[in-house]
Amino acid sequence: MASPHRRYTALILDLGDVLFSWSSTTNTTIPPRQLKEILSSPAWFEYERGRITQAECYERVSAEFSLDATAVAEAFRQARDSLRPNDKFLTLIRELRQQSHGELTVLALSNISLPDYEFIMALDSKWTSVFDRVFPSALVGERKPHLGAFRQVLSEMNLDPHTTVFVDDKLDNVVSARSLGMHGVVFDSQDNVFRMLRNIFGDPIHRGRDYLRQHAGRLETSTDAGVVFEENFTQLIIYELTNDKSLITTSNCARTWNFFRGKPLFSASFPDDMDTTSVALTVLRLDHALVNSVLDEMLKYVDADGIMQTYFDHTRPRMDPFVCVNVLSLFHEQGRGHELPNTLEWVHEVLLHRAYIGGSRYYLSADCFLFFMSRLLQRITDPSVLGRFRPLFIERVRERVGATGDSIDLAFRIIAASTVGIQCPRDLESLLAAQCEDGGWDLCWFYQYGSTGVKAGNRGLTTALAIKAIDSAIARPPSPALSVASSSKSEIPKPIQRSLRPLSPRRFGGFLMPWRRSQRNGVAVSS
Repeated sequence: MASPHRRYTALILDLGDVLFSWSSTTNTTIPPRQLKEILSSPAWFEYERGRITQAECYERVSAEFSLDATAVAEAFRQARDSLRPNDKFLTLIRELRQQSHGELTVLALSNISLPDYEFIMALDSKWTSVFDRVFPSALVGERKPHLGAFRQVLSEMNLDPHTTVFVDDKLDNVVSARSLGMHGVVFDSQDNVFRMLRNIFGDPIHRGRDYLRQHAGRLETSTDAGVVFEENFTQLIIYELTNDKSLITTSNCARTWNFFRGKPLFSASFPDDMDTTSVALTVLRLDHALVNSVLDEMLKYVDADGIMQTYFDHTRPRMDPFVCVNVLSLFHEQGRGHELPNTLEWVHEVLLHRAYIGGSRYYLSADCFLFFMSRLLQRITDPSVLGRFRPLFIERVRERVGATGDSIDLAFRIIAASTVGIQCPRDLESLLAAQCEDGGWDLCWFYQYGSTGVKAGNRGLTTALAIKAIDSAIARPPSPALSVASSSKSEIPKPIQRSLRPLSPRRFGGFLMPWRRSQRNGVAVSS
């Protein structure tokens, strides 16, 4: 998928085996395989270019394949009768046209003879209503995959190939389209192509938000064993990303917070933890005095090395650099970051030596660590601390650009990079292409349960992160690194510039019904 800064304004579709289905099985002596071989013969190619008549074509084919001409004519008559328009695809095209508000030009480019073209145009179907124009190879004078066929369509319709999408079931044809700068899509499976076209022409942010709204209050977390459970931590992150409380459900905690909302997994009870508490007190903007009293309590759980522990429980000594970053975000937001100097120093060492690669006891992703770090840097106001962390952070983010990862990794990475003016175009392309047909993004593993190794994730979180990543990447064009003074301020997203729609009439051109015949013969559509 191409850059999201590009807006596609034209869609060119094949007809046979894409918009129309047909059967090569007939009640003749010609088997299906041989019928398809005829469609790839030199004589048939000349027929589709409009250089020989139907009678001449059938005569040449009969001689080449040692067949009776009458049988050939009858086989293609039956093949013609089996033609059926793909109503689901037609519905999708109408949907895309409606969503484009008149900005989408839809064309057909098909390898098809003149008699066959006349037949499909006369079918009792409203399929032609979705097209601005249909280009049959017989009238173009050339057939796909020859570049001349594509160039004629682009020229006559005044299309920019870089804002044009081409769909065909033949890879050869798609490769030719790509070589001219078009975005080529191979029609391998209908579900896959439908998802790709919705992702290409749809608004990913609007579709993602629709998914979240449709599942509001039900964005629960599940394990890799399929167990759905209630927890607070992911809900709070979703709220921070969306600023929409209607999407989430959280516990009503008076002071410190517990990871679980309902019954804990793996144990009868579970202590409150620093991670969930830090995110909650950062996101929910609670009473200042209450927050500071909790910070006072948290300081009691610093170990002998000065590192903040994970739980409000001295019998569970655990330390995790990812958790420490979130704790530091809270302390720095309250102007008390200086009270955890050793924890800050340890986080710096983790960043310096890339100790976050491979995850931690509780977290799985290196990109997640950088995302948490970006939250911390946006809350640090001490110039000397920023001066020490920021250049190193930028270096580590640049190292991750283009690395492999699933949707949640890509979103974490893009968001972290956007806070320091770094673009990740390939990562953004991959994230956009991963959007599911329902508008959300897939389930990805966010964290794991310590020694159990059980992984957990939340589609709502992946979707909220993806929306934030796309919005931040599109809203922030390449720019110098943010200054210390502006790093904690949010920017107003800039409007997305759309390409002008190609100049073409909303009607069929000369390739609609250029002639009439009193008698129609057998018809076949090839690709």
